[in-house]
Amino acid sequence: MTNTEQDRWSRVKGRLRTTVGEDVYTSWFARMDLEGVQDESVHLSVPTRFLKSWIQAHYADRVLTCWQAEMPEVHRIDLTVRTAMRSTAPAKEATAPADPRRAEPGNARPAPELRATATAPVSASHDALGGSPLDPRLTFASFVIGRSNTLAHAAARQVAEGRRGDPVMFNPLYIHAGVGLGKTHLLQAVTWAGNSGSERKVLYLTAEKFMYGFVAALKSQTALAFKEALRGIDVLVIDDLQFLQGKSTQAEFCHTLNALIDAGRQVVIAADRPPSDLESLDDRVRSRLAGGLVVEMGSLGEELRLGILKSRVAAARAHHSTFEVPEAVLDYLARTITHNGRDLEGAINRLLAHSKLNNQPVTLEMAEREVRDLIRPQEPKRIKIEDIQRVVARQYNVSRSDLLSSRRTANVVRPRQVAMYLAKTLTLRSLPEIGRRFGGRDHTTVLHAVRKIEGLVARDTALSEEVESLKRQLQE
Repeated sequence: MTNTEQDRWSRVKGRLRTTVGEDVYTSWFARMDLEGVQDESVHLSVPTRFLKSWIQAHYADRVLTCWQAEMPEVHRIDLTVRTAMRSTAPAKEATAPADPRRAEPGNARPAPELRATATAPVSASHDALGGSPLDPRLTFASFVIGRSNTLAHAAARQVAEGRRGDPVMFNPLYIHAGVGLGKTHLLQAVTWAGNSGSERKVLYLTAEKFMYGFVAALKSQTALAFKEALRGIDVLVIDDLQFLQGKSTQAEFCHTLNALIDAGRQVVIAADRPPSDLESLDDRVRSRLAGGLVVEMGSLGEELRLGILKSRVAAARAHHSTFEVPEAVLDYLARTITHNGRDLEGAINRLLAHSKLNNQPVTLEMAEREVRDLIRPQEPKRIKIEDIQRVVARQYNVSRSDLLSSRRTANVVRPRQVAMYLAKTLTLRSLPEIGRRFGGRDHTTVLHAVRKIEGLVARDTALSEEVESLKRQLQE
């Protein structure tokens, strides 16, 4: 870079500082460098993709205008990320955005001109925003609908089909389910659909990626930029929220959640349990999450499992036209593989591999042999504290609100202690969590109740039979 170019760059930065203000300049432009001026193009660089995407989306015209005030012949700004640039002079023109998943040190393409980002493919645009990787197979078209996921699917479609400026019907949308029941599929489908042919920006992040982004922003002193970028998203999609850890990260998530909801932006979240069971999260976060639409995706029924299997066979046949799975084999798989959708997909992959590698047709005998380790014993029913409170209240002819109240009458105290005892023995909830779910009681109160009932059950036959009856009702 020549001295003349350096002088021009100093004057351009002065104009930028005056135009956007000191705070914005410090957050976004203080670490931008001039790499060179070539023909009608100015080549600039920033240290992170995060800064690059935000400047492209919000300050492209201002940067270009400031340069044109200094050099009227400039018609293009090329912005690249320093860590992914060639060590030699910057490349000339780029007509397509670089795919960060294919970028290799010393062999990456520079980014497109600032005004061309709107035409980027969905996946490239999403990657440029700093999102987690998207699986092209996980779309609404490939999602199999059944009784256990109808409401979750309908709510997700409603979000995906919204437009910027439309009123938000439910916020946040919170979807919870066990492993392999379709949460991630729905969330990525929302992202694909929302970013395709829409002016909205939909960002999909795992909780791990959110934590990594926040910590990296703190280390690189771009935390303000990180916060502003997230709060500029139209639809924020967070997956696996149960893995969100750290007080400062949770506080930032809470602030972001509040800012987006208050601004009328949509938030979609998935976790493996309802908000009230996320013990690691702050009470304020749990309360805000529970204030939206909370939808549970239940276990896969046999009919839905069969539909998933047929869908996976059809997808495999698109690449292997001779692959066939007899109806009797599909029925067997749907009947015996009951755990989750990933096991069903794994079963089809095994049959495909065995059939192609050994050049043999798929038979029932082959299926029984190949998938036997996927046939797991039926898991016991997952019992919720709300279920325990409801069943105990009905058994002892009191209301659920009585169990949660501060009343100390005998006809309420005993049922409350029984309910706490069952919560401790039939669920994995901790004593503090159980106390919180019983009207905000201290964990020592729960411990006293558990020990009290344990002692009574050992010597009171009638109470022992009552407790066993309650357990059977809850486990049926």
